[in-house]
Amino acid sequence: MKLLEIQAETVLIPLKQPFKTALRSVDCIENICVRITTDTGHTGLGGAAPTAAITGETVPSILGALKHINDSLSGMNIEDAEIIFQKLNACMIGNHSAKAAADMAVYDLLGKQYGLPLFRLLGGTAGPLETDMTICLDSVEKMVLDSLEKAGQGFGILKLKVGNDPALDIRRLMAVRKAVGPDIKLRIDANQGWKPKEAVVVVNRLIKEHVDIELIEQPVPAGDYAGMRFVRDRVDIPVIADESVFTPADALRLIEMKAADGINIKLMKCGGIFNALKIAAIAESAGLTCMMGSMMESSLSVTAAAHLACSRNVIGACDLDAPLFCSVNPVRGGIHYRASTLTLPDGPGLGIGSIRSDSHPDTLSVF
Repeated sequence: MKLLEIQAETVLIPLKQPFKTALRSVDCIENICVRITTDTGHTGLGGAAPTAAITGETVPSILGALKHINDSLSGMNIEDAEIIFQKLNACMIGNHSAKAAADMAVYDLLGKQYGLPLFRLLGGTAGPLETDMTICLDSVEKMVLDSLEKAGQGFGILKLKVGNDPALDIRRLMAVRKAVGPDIKLRIDANQGWKPKEAVVVVNRLIKEHVDIELIEQPVPAGDYAGMRFVRDRVDIPVIADESVFTPADALRLIEMKAADGINIKLMKCGGIFNALKIAAIAESAGLTCMMGSMMESSLSVTAAAHLACSRNVIGACDLDAPLFCSVNPVRGGIHYRASTLTLPDGPGLGIGSIRSDSHPDTLSVF
């Protein structure tokens, strides 16, 4: 089975409600759906989510990168998967989201080649998984109402976005904990929004007020590994690195500096499943835990992330709720949600039947 060409299509997805963090606020997302065709008539699917504020990628940059990736991989045999992934990662610097889309399409083809769901091909079991539900950054009152609504819908883990005002963040978290009660797990994600000392003050105040928090994600700017270490040494809840870790080399540096208790792996950051497996192995070897996360992505690429999460025991937490914010599903098949429970399809590869022809009119860009 030889790779012939990459086809890329963009799809504009309105969100059911604005998605607000300390980094950005969006009410509509644009994702890129990728097909890799082969000489046997098989098709591998993948997806990319441009997130300029985090990965530095935009729709035009991803489309340009996919053109280069197409030229690099065309004619390669799917059975030479290791060589394909090495060439994919070496063909250009950065452009991780574009690489991730091609990477998951190749994995989809591998699953179809051998007649196995991707999680089986990777050595895993079917799950199910439990995802948290994100509560977007907003006023105290709105975050309380949103938390009560999601808890009432059956979400037992809420991930609260904070990071734009430490004093207000304390009020937000105290109010949400009081409203939802002790049985709902709360995770907090500052999206790089605090200074190290601010993070320590916020977390220790919450501990003092008996506001139980499961973990804190990316409290300080991505490149401030010393700041991450400063926070970790001074708070009594796990500190999880997100934007600080894009590559396996980042994971090694984080571990060397003892800067975190765990890593949030996202395919858009690391360039796909091939590199994500390396990060997971590094974390497991060092005794760290992992979370499987995503950007604001459709169910196409989040399905790939879910397959990976089901394949590695070191991935003990999931933040895979992004498709629940989307008003349009660009694919047929893929993951299925029942409140916080996420189940995987059992078809070969990703288990996605096709990209919906009615979800991206007049947006075709073929290389």
